[in-house]
Amino acid sequence: MSEHMALENLTVLDLTRVLAGPVCTMMLADMGANVIKIEVPNGGDDTRGYPPFRAENLNGERESLYFANINRNKKGITLNLKTPEAKEMFKELVKKADIVVENYRPGVMDKLGLGYDVLKEINPRIIYAAVSGFGCYGPYSQRPGYDILGQAMGGMMAITGPKGGAPTRAGSALGDMLGGLNVTIGILAAVNARTITGVGQRVDVSLMDSVIAATENTALKYLESGVLPPRMGNRYAAVSPYDAFKCKDGVIIIAAGNQRLYEKLCTEILDRPDMVTDPRFVDMPGRLANQDAIQEVIEDKLKDYTMEEATNLILSKGIPAGPIMDISQILADPHVKEREMFIEMDHPTLGRITVNGCAVKLMGTKPSVRTPAPQLGQDNEEIFKGMLGMTDEQLKALHEKQVF
Repeated sequence: MSEHMALENLTVLDLTRVLAGPVCTMMLADMGANVIKIEVPNGGDDTRGYPPFRAENLNGERESLYFANINRNKKGITLNLKTPEAKEMFKELVKKADIVVENYRPGVMDKLGLGYDVLKEINPRIIYAAVSGFGCYGPYSQRPGYDILGQAMGGMMAITGPKGGAPTRAGSALGDMLGGLNVTIGILAAVNARTITGVGQRVDVSLMDSVIAATENTALKYLESGVLPPRMGNRYAAVSPYDAFKCKDGVIIIAAGNQRLYEKLCTEILDRPDMVTDPRFVDMPGRLANQDAIQEVIEDKLKDYTMEEATNLILSKGIPAGPIMDISQILADPHVKEREMFIEMDHPTLGRITVNGCAVKLMGTKPSVRTPAPQLGQDNEEIFKGMLGMTDEQLKALHEKQVF
């Protein structure tokens, strides 16, 4: 394995807060980028006040684990970008940076005089990435955006929920996570494009677009049939049996994603070779139309099996299956542990904490969790002296003027 990290040559100015933007800069930082998180001096990122909290940190104060999780590996400074001095300091940082990431409502940075058109004149190689609710253009661009709106207006809620039930938001902030992933992909593509063209560019990602893209073939089904796709619970509109099935002590997933797997399920698990030739089930359209009948047969077979027994039996025949795991089971799972999807680390005020691991496994330049999330403004002196060449006297005067 290389001693280098994949993005160690990139410096990122991180103006993001809450989730979609910080997820992006967290991933860049995990892969080695020098991420400088820039917060407002009073209060900082909103998520410093978000639960879950550790009720009493090492200083006897309540502190957010939410913030600690998604801001690890970053340096932290403060700047009041409404002051002319802070704007100039930011512009000087841009001269030495590769990437700027923000998730304000479109137009906010332009009003501050720090939009892409200004920054590209300062540094033509700068990559300016923004993730917002609805993107920087289009009729909805000036609307405020949150995850639940992305899920609602992107079509995910309309197809999620129990059969016959109400539209349902995914249990996590899926829109924000998708937006964060997409802006990360966009940034990395822009970095490569810069090696070709020599100049940076603007990257624009919206939560609504990200969710629409994640609904995969929903639009095609509607355009082809004229019928709105219904909510189907755990079923999948393209494949059957591909669902949750009750066992003696819980529920497992069986994913017979093609004809061969379906036939193996019928003959080697269900002892029902007749279901291979039954006209109702002979092809995928037939199985999709008769899912209730298939479910009844499968659950009758599994009723005397535990989840573990059923899963092991089905897997032994080469058919994809697995339990529906809650977070306590996931944390204890040996596969998850070996894949390092949760990392324990020491934090200067929280003590020992657990944060999410990086899902991208670069086998030669391994991403890692190296440093805890910054305290508000903890790296002001290092960054302002090291990158901007400021003196103690200058910093004292600027601090007195509430520039940072």
